[in-house]
Amino acid sequence: MSARAIAAASFAALSLVASSGAHAALFEDGEARQAIIDLRQKVDANRANQQQQIDQATADIRRSLLELQQQMEALRQEIARLNGVNEQLAKQLADMQRQQKDLAQGVDDRLRKFEPAKVTVDGKEFIADPQESTTYEAALATFRKGDFPGAQAQFADFIKRYPQSGFRPTALFWLGNSQYANRDYKGAIVNFRELLNSAPDNPRAPEALLSIANCQIELKDNAGARRTLNDLAKTYPQSEAAGAAKERLSRLR
Repeated sequence: MSARAIAAASFAALSLVASSGAHAALFEDGEARQAIIDLRQKVDANRANQQQQIDQATADIRRSLLELQQQMEALRQEIARLNGVNEQLAKQLADMQRQQKDLAQGVDDRLRKFEPAKVTVDGKEFIADPQESTTYEAALATFRKGDFPGAQAQFADFIKRYPQSGFRPTALFWLGNSQYANRDYKGAIVNFRELLNSAPDNPRAPEALLSIANCQIELKDNAGARRTLNDLAKTYPQSEAAGAAKERLSRLR
């Protein structure tokens, strides 16, 4: 083979090799592009799927937040309702407690009206029930008005109703004075003496003796009046009535 033939053969071989490499390179570039396209499509699909998931999650969150807000609003309304109920119950309880207190106070007041209590009359302290005190005060008020017949009846009734009363000595004194004002001198003497016999240490005792003497003078019993006035001066020498007794004795002589 000549040198020309050898060179031609070599050139042909090189051309064949170069053609095969170019074809291979072209094939490889197409696959790469397709791979890139496929990758992009997958990425886009993933992005779309992720965005869809994000949108769905966002919608779920918004829906949950809305439901939570609705529940919170319903809870606020329920709390407000319960607060209103509590306020109403508290008011009702306060009203009931006030009514109970008023009722208890009323019961106490009514019971107190019937409970015996300490009273002091003419320096003497004793226990008397309210009705007893009221009856005595009513009789005394009648006497002070100048209704002596009415006072006599009331004091006589009081002594019958309350024979053991601490008011009795004073009631006897005012009964005797009512009788004296009604010119029932003998009846007055009986009640004044009853006072002296039952309560000789009563502050009204000296006045009772002086009143007996006055009744005796009205009955023209001057001798009896002198004896009574002398007894008064001896028994109660420091009393104001004793001074009056001495004056009257001087007039009776």
